[in-house]
Amino acid sequence: MAKNDFETKLQNSKKILETLMDPEVTLENSIKAYEEGMKELQDAQKMLEDAQLKIQEIKSSK
Repeated sequence: MAKNDFETKLQNSKKILETLMDPEVTLENSIKAYEEGMKELQDAQKMLEDAQLKIQEIKSSK
């Protein structure tokens, strides 16, 4: 599988969430993790939107 596939983005987001929930994580690391997590989720959202467009194109071509 591609390294940047949808499922990988979701798994990465879950790992980042676990990091954010750790009471031992520093503020600086929390901010970095949050930024990374938001990017992963935005990328996953874009993938979903692209898939929806593709499905609509397929439906309309029939």
